[in-house]
Amino acid sequence: MAAAEASPVELFSPARHAFFHFIFARFARRHLRAVRLARWGAPPPEEPGRPLVVYANHPSWWDGVAFMLYATALFPGRRMFIPMEAAALARYRFMCRLGVFGVERDSPRGAVAFLRAAGAVLAEPSHMLWMNAPGRFMDVRERPVPVAPGLVRLAELAPRARFLPLALEYPFWSERAPEMLAGFGPPLEGAALAGQPREARAESLARALEAAMDRLAGDAMARDPARFQPLLRGRAGMGGLYQHWRHAGALLRGRRFDPRHDPSAGEAG
Repeated sequence: MAAAEASPVELFSPARHAFFHFIFARFARRHLRAVRLARWGAPPPEEPGRPLVVYANHPSWWDGVAFMLYATALFPGRRMFIPMEAAALARYRFMCRLGVFGVERDSPRGAVAFLRAAGAVLAEPSHMLWMNAPGRFMDVRERPVPVAPGLVRLAELAPRARFLPLALEYPFWSERAPEMLAGFGPPLEGAALAGQPREARAESLARALEAAMDRLAGDAMARDPARFQPLLRGRAGMGGLYQHWRHAGALLRGRRFDPRHDPSAGEAG
């Protein structure tokens, strides 16, 4: 069966997933200040025997990296699958082995193919489907949050699933590199969602995601690392020759070198 037609469950390679998680984590350390989880926003305790749908806003190209890092750190017993626009996936074919599957946007055929693939993923209770709710890039301040029709339909396919909203932001604080921030909202029960008319279901999904986004926005504006649990730390300071010069100067004066632009920002390292 061609890769474009095969189930993402059949194409998934645990070895390749582990390898690219290492690559993505290394990339994040080089280009982000830190990967952080809001202390209020940890995912709820696992319920074995039930699939999971994590649906997030879509502020940045970084979202795919965020999915990989948070999913691996917080859901080690689950296998993740992600829908992605087919045209974009064609440029990153290696992702087909990481649980990513292509979706044709604004196409009846694409909608049917998405539901078929998502149904195959969620048929296994240990699987989880991560997706961007809007189906397009959107600013974190945009309201109301759009919800793609495919997400709205999922509760009908998997009423035993739990639907978990995830807010993402990438603000710049006091360092050269941005922060990756995340917070999960309370889960929604698939059976309860499936019992609602589709318009009301879309509103329920959007309201839950907006609530998580609003709460995360407050923490992002506070610029306080103590409000977050760090999952991964990146580099501080300007980097390059100037930072090496500053480091050498501190050593010559017998002082501890702190590369941060703002040492009063609350955390070192």
